[in-house]
Amino acid sequence: MLIKKIESCSAHAGVIGLGYVGMPLMVAIANAGFRVTGFDINQEKIQRINDGISPVPDVPDTILGQLIKSKQIRITDDFSILSEVDTINICVPTPLDENRTPDMQYIISAVENVAQNMQSEQLIILESTTYPGTTEEVVLPRLQANSCKPKSGDTNISTTQSTQTKTDDSLRVGQDFYLAYSPERIEPGNSTYFMTNTPKIVGGVTKNCTRVAKTFYEQFINKTHTVSSPRIAEMAKLLENTFRNVNIGLINEVALICDRMEMDVWEIIDAAATKPFGFMPFYPGPGPGGHCIPIDPHYLSWKARSYQQNSRFIELASDINNSMPKYVLDKIIQALNLHKKPINGSKVLVIGVAYKKDIGDTRESPSLEVIRLMLDKGAQILYHDPYVSKIILGGVDTYHSETLTSSVIESVDCVVILTDHSIIDFNMVVKHANIVVDTRNATRSIQTGSNKIIKI
Repeated sequence: MLIKKIESCSAHAGVIGLGYVGMPLMVAIANAGFRVTGFDINQEKIQRINDGISPVPDVPDTILGQLIKSKQIRITDDFSILSEVDTINICVPTPLDENRTPDMQYIISAVENVAQNMQSEQLIILESTTYPGTTEEVVLPRLQANSCKPKSGDTNISTTQSTQTKTDDSLRVGQDFYLAYSPERIEPGNSTYFMTNTPKIVGGVTKNCTRVAKTFYEQFINKTHTVSSPRIAEMAKLLENTFRNVNIGLINEVALICDRMEMDVWEIIDAAATKPFGFMPFYPGPGPGGHCIPIDPHYLSWKARSYQQNSRFIELASDINNSMPKYVLDKIIQALNLHKKPINGSKVLVIGVAYKKDIGDTRESPSLEVIRLMLDKGAQILYHDPYVSKIILGGVDTYHSETLTSSVIESVDCVVILTDHSIIDFNMVVKHANIVVDTRNATRSIQTGSNKIIKI
């Protein structure tokens, strides 16, 4: 029985999608004693992982290398091996398309690979962030339509025969296989909360599905929280990140107001944060980044529209956040004007292109949009980011990170701080810069040269 194999950690686990979510999950499962097969379609990534080189900073090469060497983990692009595993976690990207609507192609592709290789007594868990209803409306029908129980004496039934077999021969959810949704809660670079000590929400299609999925996570996650359905779990994930997006939108709007009123929004936030109840500090910036916060609210508002419900509050917050790169551009133009320089032809040094401090993740980074806006205005761009060696804009131009030296800083007309990495010496930056636009309050404690600093 599957649940006994899980409890004894003798089950063979599979993880589809080896990025910021799939890699830490795969390592956590392996560290609990399970054999794990990781699946991906990127040949270069597969080779690097098999060589013990981690594609994400939250998984050290040393730990990964040991697990690969011991054969606790193996990596492949052969999805037929899905027929050999007992548990399958789907951790593929869920981007938005050009119309800002959910792009489900990666989930559908992964599910179809699972369906074509399904066996009885398998647990399938979707972890990719998505809209409420995906597990039951997108995943489940495909699993049921493309899978069937082997007939007696015919254990090698072909995929063609399987897809043609329906109704009574189809694998039954909650009895022959188990399906659940458990949202990922990975925050790259967070050294306090990581895979094993972050509570896991679990919602199965049936009670039995929930029980099996919960048992699986209990082997390597400290605490689980079960909910009544996948839809509840899917919605909980969207609420978490919409909450953050809306509050970031609020504080960004407050920053715009304070700018007009010539007040320091950072000092105001610090003062409000002294209240021990009823207030949670959020901070303004060039805009939120990463896969979750800029993306997830659009999944919720898109789904809400199918129920004839407008999510005006959510969409307004996104509008405000999306406007912040243009506001930062205006601040840069203002800073250059103080030195009687137009942005056209000026040399600007950008510090930080990752979407948050102390990591190298540029997904949905507002820094890239600020750079694009400056390029459109004719600025010459240099950048420095200790975690990002190069960036590609427009699919053509490649920009390489400059070494942050006093001569580089002195050679530019303006320095723009877009990511406040801890290892950067901002005292040195301010000392040698002509003028600094600080979008992260990275220069908060600097006194000497403070007249050079313009904050948002």
